[in-house]
Amino acid sequence: MAVVNGETAERAFAGQAWREVYTRLTGGRASLTAEDLVRLSTAAYLLGHDDESFESRERAYLEYVRDGGLAEAARCAFFLALPLLLRGEPARANGWLARARRLLDEHGLDCVERGYLLVPVGLQRIQGGDTRGAHDAFTAAVQIASRFGDTDLLALGRHAQGRALIKLHRTAEGLALLDEAMVSVTSGEVSPIPAGVVYCSAIEGCHEVFDAIRAQEWTASLSAWCAAQPDLVLFRGQCLVHRSQVLQALGAWPEALVEARRAGERLSGLRRQPALGMALYQEAELRRLRGELAAADDGYRKAGEYGHPTQPGCALLRLAQGRTAAAVSAIGHAVAEAADDHLVRARMLAAQVEIVLAAGEPGAARGAADELTAIAAEIGMPLLRATAAHARGSVLLAEGDPSAALAELRAACEGWAELDAPYDGARSRLLIGRARQLTGDDDAAEVDFATAHEVLHRLGAGTSVSPAPPTSLTERELQVLALVAEGLSNRQIAARLVISEHTVRRHLQNVFAKLGVPSRAAAATHAVQHHLI
Repeated sequence: MAVVNGETAERAFAGQAWREVYTRLTGGRASLTAEDLVRLSTAAYLLGHDDESFESRERAYLEYVRDGGLAEAARCAFFLALPLLLRGEPARANGWLARARRLLDEHGLDCVERGYLLVPVGLQRIQGGDTRGAHDAFTAAVQIASRFGDTDLLALGRHAQGRALIKLHRTAEGLALLDEAMVSVTSGEVSPIPAGVVYCSAIEGCHEVFDAIRAQEWTASLSAWCAAQPDLVLFRGQCLVHRSQVLQALGAWPEALVEARRAGERLSGLRRQPALGMALYQEAELRRLRGELAAADDGYRKAGEYGHPTQPGCALLRLAQGRTAAAVSAIGHAVAEAADDHLVRARMLAAQVEIVLAAGEPGAARGAADELTAIAAEIGMPLLRATAAHARGSVLLAEGDPSAALAELRAACEGWAELDAPYDGARSRLLIGRARQLTGDDDAAEVDFATAHEVLHRLGAGTSVSPAPPTSLTERELQVLALVAEGLSNRQIAARLVISEHTVRRHLQNVFAKLGVPSRAAAATHAVQHHLI
């Protein structure tokens, strides 16, 4: 064991002082034991020094083989392969896994490391579309972990089982396993690298199934875990992304943007970090919501360059830019590509409803809303139920049934309130105001519009993020709107079109209702942004 000033690196390792461990052990690198090399590799990895981490772990592997510690060598091979798989380098990863299997097979070893080697098998099966086969591999890994009492492998295996079950539409079972794995992590039973992997993957699983409440809870726990390790670099970037997602949902957009940008800055300093794409996409989403469309466009492009999916955000951006045909095409392709993944498809369907309604295609919107409703019923998550209710209300409004739309939109608003999601609540309230206007309840509609716009203004939402019109304006309404945009008064418009002022006022009421805006200025702005005039 390397010793500096009478203190051991082992003590620093136990205290999760990763920079101290790194400094102490690199100072005596030539004389390190295999155990020291594993500690150095772990500290270097958590500090973001990938090359040094791999070099130290490879040396540890060779030391263990030389000294007859074959099971320990196989474990080193696993921890060399896992990060390679996670960052998209399967060839090198498979080389180390094959070496470890040969080592165990040639010596007939029955050890827990055989269970570790099943985890990458499951990951590769998921990537190949064999989710049931992946679940079988993870289940076998858990059984081996239980037999040997290995808490690291138990956490890795159980959480992976949970993610596989979610993909197999067994959501409740999957989430229960994620919770079980997370409890072992939060209780300190799991070592740092597996703990970080489980944290980030479990939170992604919560977002995947629209479980906003779980995502918030585990994100808070991950933040505390990272804060307890001030030197930690790895996982802190992902933590910031998840914090940004939670803050966005809660309506704290400035804070969410800061966290997304910090995540991007932190992750950009790491080698081949896939999570950087996630950070860039999250920042682009916030830029789009705030109406910063050029910055959002650049952000989605960069996220795509790092391999992160850019839909449905990019399609919604095209809609906000007034490029409706491009938005319809983009979201149509995204929905088709998600044919085999009902959870991803649900996100795309929610955006598709909004986009095709803006394009004046209520029939296509009805089909998307019905499918979204079916998925929401299957998953049973409040966030997805509220999303589906909003979609149904939007479609009913477009189909000319404002009374039925009101019931759905009220249900959506109740769901958003329970989730403390002010932006989504404001969007649903805009549609409620529209529905009330169409039923003649102008006073209540005015309150709804004012309430919704106050929330959107407080959040910093761009004007282009208000729901697009569910029905097309008539030719006369478009004429009136164009003259409003020119700055003409009602009397001037009446004279120009040879109609009464009363008729002008009625047309404007219809325009406000259809566009979901409270004033002449807002109607003119919306018309220009959506190329209505």
